[in-house]
Amino acid sequence: MRILYKCDNITEKSRDMVYNKMQMERLFYAVLQEGGIVMKKILAILLCVFFLTGCSAAADKPGYRQIGMEEAVTMMEEESGYIILDVRTPEEFADGHIPNAVNIPNEVIGTEEIPELPDKEQLILVYCRSGNRSKQASEKLVNLGYTNIVEFGGIIDWQGETVSEQ
Repeated sequence: MRILYKCDNITEKSRDMVYNKMQMERLFYAVLQEGGIVMKKILAILLCVFFLTGCSAAADKPGYRQIGMEEAVTMMEEESGYIILDVRTPEEFADGHIPNAVNIPNEVIGTEEIPELPDKEQLILVYCRSGNRSKQASEKLVNLGYTNIVEFGGIIDWQGETVSEQ
């Protein structure tokens, strides 16, 4: 740059541009040297904000809710128009299930539409024996487009009435 500045055939406008660029560079480096601590703090804050917004974006991803058995009982008492979905095997279901529950085994839930669950916005309360299959089934239902899935664990924790088909 200095070579260009000293050349005789550079126009006045070009000299001003080079001079202004040199001033900007000096100012930039001065701010970096003098304000290094401030710049590091700003960078740290920006990284934190970026990290936190990234985490919240993941939290906003549609999914299912997990609740405890007490909250599930309260929902069943206060809500209406919901489906209780038992995702155990038909044999387990026949041995005893929550009254009015619908049985669709976890192994049957896949990538195809489920005729027994036509309304994808309906509240569906999902349970199994211990809570493992109900979590798997809830994730599959979300992937199928269901938007109001609540997983509440296993029937082994159920304190209410059960019905058997034997």
